Amino acid sequence: MSKKIPIGISDFKEIIEDNYYYIDKTKLIDDLIKDGSKVKLFTRPRRFGKTLNMSMLNYFFDIVNAEENRKLFKDLYIENTDNFKHQGENPVIYISLKELKNKSYYDLIEDLKILISKLFYEYRGIIEKLDEFKAPIFKDYITRNSSENDLKNSLGFLSQVLYENYGKKAVIIIDEYDTPIVSAYEHGYYADGISFFRTFLGAALKDNKYLQMGVMTGILRVAKEGIFSGLNNLAVYTILDNNYSDFFGLTEDEVEKALVEYQVDYRIDDVKEWYDGYLFGNTELYNPWSIVNYLSKMKLEPYWVSTSNNFLVYDLLGKAQINIFKELEKVFQGEAIYKTLDNSFSFQDMNNPQEVWQLLLYSGYLKISEILPESKYALKIPNQEIYSFFEKSFLNRFLGGIDLFQEMISALKNGNIELFEKKLQEIMLVSISYNDLGKEEKYYHNLILGMILSMSKEYEIHSNSESGYGRYDISLEPKDKTKAGIIMELKVATSKEELDKKLDEALKQIEEKQYDIAMNQREVKKILKLAIAFCGKQVKVKI
Repeated sequence: MSKKIPIGISDFKEIIEDNYYYIDKTKLIDDLIKDGSKVKLFTRPRRFGKTLNMSMLNYFFDIVNAEENRKLFKDLYIENTDNFKHQGENPVIYISLKELKNKSYYDLIEDLKILISKLFYEYRGIIEKLDEFKAPIFKDYITRNSSENDLKNSLGFLSQVLYENYGKKAVIIIDEYDTPIVSAYEHGYYADGISFFRTFLGAALKDNKYLQMGVMTGILRVAKEGIFSGLNNLAVYTILDNNYSDFFGLTEDEVEKALVEYQVDYRIDDVKEWYDGYLFGNTELYNPWSIVNYLSKMKLEPYWVSTSNNFLVYDLLGKAQINIFKELEKVFQGEAIYKTLDNSFSFQDMNNPQEVWQLLLYSGYLKISEILPESKYALKIPNQEIYSFFEKSFLNRFLGGIDLFQEMISALKNGNIELFEKKLQEIMLVSISYNDLGKEEKYYHNLILGMILSMSKEYEIHSNSESGYGRYDISLEPKDKTKAGIIMELKVATSKEELDKKLDEALKQIEEKQYDIAMNQREVKKILKLAIAFCGKQVKVKI
C-alpha cells in the first residue's frame, strides 16, 4: 500500500513519523555544513518546499531532542555521510514569519510578540540557570511584556543565553522572512516595517558571536532598502544560481518515481505539460505543491495558482496602465521576451512597471528559457497551470471579472457584434479608470490587445503588421481555417457625436488598404472587418 500523500503538511517530523510519502532532500544538510558562508538566504516561489526543508534542518540540528530526532533520518541520505555527526549538535532558533500578514504596524508587533513568546517558552527550562539580570528579560519575552526595542534584539539575546547554557552556538532559521515586509508595503507602513526588520535580522545574523549558522528563506531578496546592510557573511542563492538548485522543487526523476508509486495512468508528458518548466540554476523542476495535489486527486488542473492573493503582481500591472500587455501578447503565444535581471527586488522601484517581469520570475509565474550574456534572460510561461492563471486571473482582474470578460470574448468569436459592443462598453464603464484614459489611439490599442490575449490558443494575434497597402491595428487569424478571421481598426473621437464618423473612417480604411489580403492568401475564407471607435469611456463597434 502506498504511503499517505502529505498535502499541506510541512512539518518534517510529522511526515516521517506518520508515514507520509517523502522525497529525500536531506543532502541539503550535508551541503549546508560544507558551505563556507555563515548565513544563507534561499529565495524561491511559494509552495516549493522551503518550509519543509527548514523544518528538516530544525530537527537535524536540535540539541534538546537529539536522541529522539536521530531516528527521523534513518535510511535517508544524510545518515550515510560524515556530517551526520553534527546531528543534535546545536540549539536551534526556528521561526516562521509566513503568517505575519498584518494590516497595521501595531498588529505586526503584537503578533510577532506571540511568535517570540512561543519561541522562548520552548527553552523555559533554562530560566533557573540565568543570572538575576537575564532571567527577568527572558520572562518578559514569554509573557509578551518586552518593549519594541527588546523585541528587535530577541533572537540575538536568545542565541546568547542558549550558548551560555549549552556551550554551543545557535543555528538560526528564519522562514519566509519577506512576508511581513510585503504586507507592510501593501498596507502602508513599509518604512516602519523595514526599519524594524533591519534591526531584528541584524541582531540575529550580523556580527553575532553566538551564531553557528543562519538560514533564511523567502520569495524575494529585498535589496536596496538596506535590510541586509553590513551583513557581509550573507550568501544569497536565487533561482538564477546553480548551487542548491535541486533542493526546492521536484526533479523529473523524483516525479516519475512518485507517479509509479501511486500508479498514475497519465503519461509523464501530460504531467510535464501542466506542472514542469521551471529552471532553477541549471536544474529543470516541477512544482511540488501541484504534483502532491495531483497525486491526491488524479486530475490535471490548476492547484498552485490559487494559493496566494498576488498583491504585488496586481499592483505592478495596475501601475503599468495596460501598456505592458504588449509584451504579454508574446508570452501568451508561447514566445520569449528578453529582460535584464539581477538577483534582487526593490520596493523602491515599484513605480517602474518593468519590475513586474522580475517579480513574475521570482514568484514562479515565468521561467527562464535561455540565458544570454550580460545578465539577460529569455522568459516564458512555464506550463499549462500558469497559462490558466494568466488567462483567468491576471487579465480578468482588470477587465470586469471572468463572466463578463468571457461573454465579451464569446460574442466576438461568434460574430455577435451587438453583444460584443455591449459587453465591451460594460467593461469600459466598470473597470477602466478615467485616470488611465488617454487621448491617443495607442492606449486603446493596448487595451484591446490585452483583452484578446486569452484567445491566442485559437488565433495568431498580430499587431501593427503589414497587409495590403498599409498596417492594420490588430488581426486575429484563426489556427482553424474554417473559422472566421478578424481585422480590427481602432479610432479615437473627440466627442460622442463623432463616434459614428470614426467608425465609417475605420471601415473605409480597411477596404481601401486591403488589410484582408494576407489572411486571404493564407486561405482564411471568412474575415470579419471590425471598426471600433472610442471617446473616453464611450465605445461603439461596427462591421
